[in-house]
Order: sequence, then structure tokens, then C-alpha cells
Amino acid sequence: MERSEPIFQLPHDTLLGADSPELAPGTEGQSVDQAVLQRTQAELMRFQELLTQVGRELAEPLTTALERIDALVGTGKIDRSGLKALLGEVTRARQAGIQCQQITRLATGRVHPSHERVHLTHTLQSVLSHRARELQARGISVHQTLESVEVRVDASMLFALLNSLIDWAAGCAHGAIEWSLSMQPWPAHGILRLRVVTGAIDTWQAGQETPQPEGLQALAWHLADQYARSMGLQVTRSVMPWHVDVQIEFPGTVSHTLMDDTLPLSSDVPGFSSTLNSRPLAGSHVLVVAHRRDLRLLVRESLRAMGMVVDFVSTVTEATTFCRDSLPHALVFESSLKGLRLDQLLASIRLEAPDFVAIELLEEGQVFELSDNSATGMARVGREALLDSLPAALVHELTRAR
Repeated sequence: MERSEPIFQLPHDTLLGADSPELAPGTEGQSVDQAVLQRTQAELMRFQELLTQVGRELAEPLTTALERIDALVGTGKIDRSGLKALLGEVTRARQAGIQCQQITRLATGRVHPSHERVHLTHTLQSVLSHRARELQARGISVHQTLESVEVRVDASMLFALLNSLIDWAAGCAHGAIEWSLSMQPWPAHGILRLRVVTGAIDTWQAGQETPQPEGLQALAWHLADQYARSMGLQVTRSVMPWHVDVQIEFPGTVSHTLMDDTLPLSSDVPGFSSTLNSRPLAGSHVLVVAHRRDLRLLVRESLRAMGMVVDFVSTVTEATTFCRDSLPHALVFESSLKGLRLDQLLASIRLEAPDFVAIELLEEGQVFELSDNSATGMARVGREALLDSLPAALVHELTRAR
């Protein structure tokens, strides 16, 4: 069983120098603090594992891509499947680089989590619903046993944590993923448990050795682990012959007694806001399709205070690729991109999600139309009204869709 500890944060008195208990003058013969030493060794081991995994996940796809490029230079030809494979290898390396950057930002304290009331159960159900198509395509079944739990965390970081856990689990699962969510009686902490089946149980019972899953130490795990620690959550992982169990404890859980008797659902409690009122869409995922930088900046500014996860792409082709991998809750698009390809994308999405939200951003004007009153059947917001009206449009459309 392993318990997560911060990486990159070595105790100051264990670093070589004047403050080291072994090297400071007059301390010869004194015993070293064994607890500090053991913790430091564990952190160094974890850091070494992370560096090894970074090298592996960057080197493997880039090496394969380089071999493919060498073959292309030699023959001057590449078929469609080879081109697709090359793109996949470069994409894997890019994703590894992005994950490294995220881990570094979190581990060095450059991200400051907020504390707001979030319905953990609803957030998890929403994430699993939007990743269902991807997991089904991988042949992975998902089982859920969820109690109603509310916690005080950063909503966007919680959303990222859950998605990172799914990324990791999908990479090493052998057919099934099991989620459970419950309340620990005392102290009143929410407990999220994830079991990833990594091998056939009959093989294990027969006494045969089961190799460790290839993706067990993937960067996706290190990223999820770092998200949890940056949020002040307690993570424990147990590796068994045929499954891996992950337990995440939420110290900042809103107990049902407190919810009923002392803590209002509004943001009256100092230091905390409520995602049920002040930030009703916190944790929701929006994809913005816009090629103009000034428009992207306007959208980013208008949604800054909403606690949403916002991704940007420049073309309908990129949006199609994005939605194929992970379906957002809403699509916001620049009106100049309207056309057959966008219509086809929305039509394909609505085959799976009939109430999917799409909002058109007009090039100019102060237009603000909700889908209820729009001739196109979708909300429309003019550029001059964007800062104030886009958040309102998203709240109305996403609330109606739910």
C-alpha cells in the first residue's frame, strides 16, 4: 500500500549544506531523525520514478516517429495509415509534455485552489457520462455505487482530477472500472474509491504470476496524484495481483447534519462560495471554436469567474477531433465558422446527446438570443454583449439541458 506525499518538496534540514544534521558543526555522532530520513528517501524514490516515466513516455513515441520519418525520407512515400500513425505518435509525445508542465505547476505551488461547495456525486456522474463513449470503445465497462456527497474543493481542479484518474484507469484497465462514493461517519469525510481490474482473477487464483500493468505508473497517474495533493486530499493506492485500488479522502466534506442545521446553501459562510448558487456551472466543460485571438481573449475573460473548464480550438476539424475523444457540455463557436462541417458535427453529437448546448458568437452587435426564441434553435450572442451575456446564456442553456 502506498500513500501519496508531495514531490519536489524535500525537508530543508535534509539537504546538503550548513543546515544538514549530519554536516553541521558539533553534530558529529548525533543520530539522524529516522522519520525525516525515511520520508526524504520515499520522496526521492517517487521523484526518480516520475523522471523515469517522463523519459519513457517522451522517448517511445518520438523514437517510433523518427523511424517512420527516416523511412519516409528513404522511400519518399507514406500511406494514409502511416501518416495517421505518425500523427498519433507526435500527439502522444505532446500530451506527455503537457502533463509534465501541469505536474510542475501544481508541485511548485503556482496553482492556488479555491474552496467552494461542490456536489461530488453529480460531478463524478457528469464526468463519467461524458467519457462513456471513449471507455466503451476501449471495451471497458464502468460500475458505480454512489452516495450523495458534497465537498469543499476547487471545482475546476476536481474536474481535472477525475478526468486524470479516468485517463490513467483507461490505460491499464482489463475490462472493468468500479467507482464507489460514501460518507465516513467520523470524522465526516467523503471517501471516493476506484478499483481498476488489471487482469483475469482466475489467472491469479490459479497461482500464476500476473505482470504489473504497463500503465500503472503512467504520467496520468502522477498528474492525478499531484492534483489530489495540491487540493489537500489524502490518497492511498493498493496494487494487487489482479486489480488496483485507489482511495481518496476529502477532509473538507459537508456533512448532512451541518448542511441541514448550520451551513446555508448560499455563500453566507465566509471564505466559501456555493456552486449551487454563485457558481452554478463550476466544473462544467466548454469547448470554444474560434480562430481570432481577440475573440478568444474576450471569451476567456467573460468566463473567468465561473469556475468552468474551458478549452480552445481554432477550426471545426480540430473541434471534431476533440469531441471524438471527449464530449464537452457545451460548444461555443465563432459565427464565421458556420457551414456544412459544423452542422455535421452538431448533428453527430446530438445523436448521442439530443440536448447538447451550442452557442453562436456573432461578429458584431449587442444581440442576445436564447435558444427558446432563436430561429436557429441555438443561443446567439453579439460581440459587444459577450462579456455580460455569454455567462448568462451558458447558465440558461446548460440548466435547461439538465
